[in-house]
Amino acid sequence: MSTVALLADAVAAASPAAGPLADPGHGAASPADFMAARQQMAFTLGFHIVLASIGIGLPAITLLAEWRSLRTGDPVYAELARRWMKAAGVLFAVGAVSGTVLSFEMGTLWPGFMDKYGQVFGAAFALEGIAFFIEAIFMGIYLYGWDRLSPRAHFATGIPVVVAGLLSASFVLTVNSWMNQPRGFKLVDGKVTDVDPLAAMFNPATPVQAVHLILASLMVCGFIVASVYAVALLRDHRAGRVDRYHRLGFAIPFSLGAVCAPLQVVVGDWAIRFVHDNQPAKFAAMEGVEHTEAGVPFRFAFFEIPNALSLMLKFDAHATLRGMDAIPEDVRPPAEVVKTSFEIMIALGVALLALAAWWALAWWLRRRAAGRAGELGRRRDLPWKPWFLRTAALAGVAAAIAMEAGWTTTEVGRQPWIVYGVMRTEEAVNPNPGLRWGLYIVLAVYTVLAVATISVLRRMRRRPEPALPSGGDAPEPSAPTDEAPAEERVRAK
Repeated sequence: MSTVALLADAVAAASPAAGPLADPGHGAASPADFMAARQQMAFTLGFHIVLASIGIGLPAITLLAEWRSLRTGDPVYAELARRWMKAAGVLFAVGAVSGTVLSFEMGTLWPGFMDKYGQVFGAAFALEGIAFFIEAIFMGIYLYGWDRLSPRAHFATGIPVVVAGLLSASFVLTVNSWMNQPRGFKLVDGKVTDVDPLAAMFNPATPVQAVHLILASLMVCGFIVASVYAVALLRDHRAGRVDRYHRLGFAIPFSLGAVCAPLQVVVGDWAIRFVHDNQPAKFAAMEGVEHTEAGVPFRFAFFEIPNALSLMLKFDAHATLRGMDAIPEDVRPPAEVVKTSFEIMIALGVALLALAAWWALAWWLRRRAAGRAGELGRRRDLPWKPWFLRTAALAGVAAAIAMEAGWTTTEVGRQPWIVYGVMRTEEAVNPNPGLRWGLYIVLAVYTVLAVATISVLRRMRRRPEPALPSGGDAPEPSAPTDEAPAEERVRAK
């Protein structure tokens, strides 16, 4: 999955301004070039973060399917694992390209940041690079090892892919969290001294940001993959057939997303409390708290609940919360951008949580009816209702938008700082003219890259599917239908 680029915090690229720029004639970037640098970073990070999420989640989903094939001997699971890892290989290659671009952008667009503080967080990038190469090596072994290694040995080669992907993301997230809570150095006369890489990596924001990102990545990947199979299941429904391959292809990733959704609610609450305690300006912008007052209402879109925000945050309906009026004007983030992106993330997250809850309820009702023939007949297709599949087909896009909105909240909410409380964003930008030309080139190249990637994935999807068990009465995966050893049946064609 990873590259230096998961530093999805490098620069808050979505806000219109980060503070007053110096006169361009005195060694600072012009406003147009400064905006172009921010827009370029926003676009490339937004492009890469979805690939990174799939890179974290898809190997895990693949390994889950292969584990089920080893346990049951069901060739449907094995074929799903084979196809998913091929898709993961394509997206891994594209992510490597987009990540390499981002690593160059860090030096070309933000040299002030890298020159001054690169020595503080450089160790995290080095460890991320090692994890990335381990991931790449074992992904190659996994892809090449189909039908060449024993089933269990092949499964074992996929484990380092998943572990290295998680480690790679975590190492880069330590840089992201360091930019929000800088530690591990001292500034003496404007120069960085006494660098402690471990203190920088394991700063106070690292635990909450790492857990929040990993869960979000698993959700995004799960819902995106499931949405593809939801469309296929809708076609099956219109054709009057039941395809077990499509059903399992939907159920595995959607279940992963559904399990992560309620966990993300808990971690999100943790994250909001952390922001309140450590970045009051970002919190005030997220929650729309304009004035410092007691008994702050919870406001969302067009409604509000009196005293609710104080109650939820402090467990005291009359607790005083710091508002935007207590923040000096020159260090306030663009509140409307932050609040809007935060509300989009919350709204889509709640919708995905509701969808996950229905999935769990439908399966519980179906299993509860398993011993009653008449009731089972009515509830057999409960999880596969067309309205649910149509909604699930949109869940992948919704999850990706929610992640983009969450990163916008994180990055724009930290403005005007690139390193919170230490370095402003305009201090980090490349002062040379012509940065906007880089933006135009990147837009053109990434358009071609996106079209080529979608074309390759569509061609892979159009390949004939193997003859696999289908029909509503197909045996459960846990009940093999022949006497061959499970490991032999996994490779059956």
